[in-house]
Amino acid sequence: MRFSTQIFALVLSLSATSLGAPTTKRALTAQSFNEFTVSGGVAGNALAEVNANFPVDTTDLAGVSASDLAIISSAAQISEQAEVATGGFNDALKAVSGDAATALQNGKIKNKVLKLQTDVLRLQIEQAQGKSGLDSQLAAQQKKLATNVALDVKAKGQASTAISFDGTD
Repeated sequence: MRFSTQIFALVLSLSATSLGAPTTKRALTAQSFNEFTVSGGVAGNALAEVNANFPVDTTDLAGVSASDLAIISSAAQISEQAEVATGGFNDALKAVSGDAATALQNGKIKNKVLKLQTDVLRLQIEQAQGKSGLDSQLAAQQKKLATNVALDVKAKGQASTAISFDGTD
C-alpha cells in the first residue's frame, strides 16, 4: 500500500512539474533522436530534461500547433523504437555487464521517461483539442511515467549512457 501512496504522490508532483513547465510559445523543430535524447549524462532529472527539450505551454494545450503535435508524436514513437528496435537499448544491454550495464540501464530508463512524457503530452494535447475517449490511455501512460520517473530519481547521480540511434522526429 505504501508503494501506491508513493506513486500517487509522484503523479501529483509530476502534474505540478508539468504545470510549472515553461510556457514559452515557440514552435518546436524537428531533430534527430541523437539531438533530442536525454539518455546521456547522469540519472535523476530526466523529466526536467524532457520538458526542456519539448517546451509546451501546458496552460494552452488546445493551442498547440499541428506541427508541434506531430513532432511530439514522432519523438514518442522514435523513443519507443530506440528502446526495442534493432540497435536500440535492449540490444545494447545484451552486450554489456557490470557498471556499463548499470549506466546503460539508467539511460534506458531516461529514454522511457522521454517516450512516456512525450506520449502523455500528445494525449493531453489531443484531448484538449477535442479528441475524446483518451482517459484510460492517458491514465495508463501517466502511471508508467510515474514509475519510470521514480526509477530515474532513485538512480540520481549515477552515470547514464545514451545510445546512438537513427531516427528523426
